[in-house]
Amino acid sequence: MLKTLKNISLTALMVSAIVVGGTAAAQASEASAYVLKKHDWPHAGPFGQFDKAALQRGLQVYKEVCSACHSLNMVAFRELGDLGYSKAEVKSFASDYEFPDGVDENGEDKFRKGLAQDYFPSPFASEADARDANNGALPPDFSLLGKSREHLSLFTPWNSVYSEDYIVGILTTFHEEAPHGVTLADGMHFNETFPGNQIAMAPPLSDEMVEFADGTVATKEQMAQDVATFIYWAAEPKMEARKRMGFKVIIFMTLLTIMLYFVNKSVWKKVKKGNDLV
Repeated sequence: MLKTLKNISLTALMVSAIVVGGTAAAQASEASAYVLKKHDWPHAGPFGQFDKAALQRGLQVYKEVCSACHSLNMVAFRELGDLGYSKAEVKSFASDYEFPDGVDENGEDKFRKGLAQDYFPSPFASEADARDANNGALPPDFSLLGKSREHLSLFTPWNSVYSEDYIVGILTTFHEEAPHGVTLADGMHFNETFPGNQIAMAPPLSDEMVEFADGTVATKEQMAQDVATFIYWAAEPKMEARKRMGFKVIIFMTLLTIMLYFVNKSVWKKVKKGNDLV
């Protein structure tokens, strides 16, 4: 009887999983017919590391293209040292920006050059200004965007979807015209990846839009992947240190477990021997 109930429970669980999975797949299909293209990100996985060259190219794309609309409020210039820049290069980069520095004797606003400890400035003075310049939409801050769309599959890790894939999809799946039967709202653009397929942002990238300092050909796909890598780094700049610490913790816990096993075995061996004598 118990065995029969167990079999029934397992069958019910499997049916539920199939139904839920099918429903989720149907909802995902209805949300967007576009299937995200998956990339092999060097920093993915437990031992992944950032591609420093890609990070530097991504920073260049952000500065020359994205920073006109998107802020990076939680990233300080000094953190760019993690991208492979020297302290002098970081200071030089920060000095390209200006920050308010009070007023002078005539009541005029004063400005100073940026310092390494400063944070990336916002391109707009307020949210209202940002919406006015973007058809009512508020361009998202890039500080945490790299972690906002991450989906790791527990049972099929090879089928995981990363935020970087979503970002690349957004940047590379614009249509010049909406498909037949689709009516766009005023000022909106058709994008296969964006939920609802209507996005206020105009296509931001085009081939050879920037000239990479390292000579890499600046195709639209290349720029999208590089800036996606940079955006993910901005969301988790200490990822490599976290992974190294996690690896050390695993080694320590493994050694501790082995040691405790033999200690436990030794203690109970003495107890058992004492019981035998009694």
